[in-house]
Amino acid sequence: MTANPPHPNIPSDAVTLESGRMPLLGFGTWQLKGEAATTAVTAALEAGYRHLDTATVYGNEGEVGRGLRDSGVPREDVFLTTKCPPHQVGKERETLQRSLELLGTDHVDLWLVHWPAQGDDDVRLWTALVEARAAGLARDIGVSNFGVDLIDRLAAETGATPAVNQIEWSPLLFDRAVLEEHRARKVAVEGYSALRGGTLDHPTIRDIAERRERTPAQVIVRWHVQHGVVVIPKSGDPERIRANADVAGFFLSDDEMATLDALGG
Repeated sequence: MTANPPHPNIPSDAVTLESGRMPLLGFGTWQLKGEAATTAVTAALEAGYRHLDTATVYGNEGEVGRGLRDSGVPREDVFLTTKCPPHQVGKERETLQRSLELLGTDHVDLWLVHWPAQGDDDVRLWTALVEARAAGLARDIGVSNFGVDLIDRLAAETGATPAVNQIEWSPLLFDRAVLEEHRARKVAVEGYSALRGGTLDHPTIRDIAERRERTPAQVIVRWHVQHGVVVIPKSGDPERIRANADVAGFFLSDDEMATLDALGG
């Protein structure tokens, strides 16, 4: 079982956005606070992750920025995402500027609307993100927790389609139609909470992991990568941080992928 590799074999797979490549493997920071957040981010970057995900409402952008600086990894080598909460409508640029100050950078690689707002506020928010991209403050822009109908509305009313939709995603939530609907619109799917909701204890996932001499987390991350879906596992434990990334050295078979897909019902 490759639970604690000293040098994880990290996948180089990426999805191509308008402004560049977004690594399929990222490091999530939800619920990581204070020094623990800084330590975890530094550990992730030292292990080889080159994609960090945070958000205004996480309250840890300063710690994430400090972890990036402490790691010694050049800023230009790291794909950096943050998110704007919809209650900041009308204050989007101020919110982003504060995020940039905390993160210690002059731009983010991806700025997302964190969840849908109400009524016309979605279009107002999205218009502000489009303007931030034009100003060079965000290289790409997207949404989180949006349905495709709302994505279509944003595109129709502004002429700009979100590059990414970050949604809850795991083998237990797999829906091929959702994946195909996004791909038809050239919207990359980014999954969050992949290692939650009972996935690590599911008997089918554990069985595949045991046969492969891998951890359940590695099987789940590998499943995302083979689907071309961005995955952002989170942990505060350096050993697990390394282990979760060690997925480039094996492939799930077509039958194993189909078995995992079927868990989504």
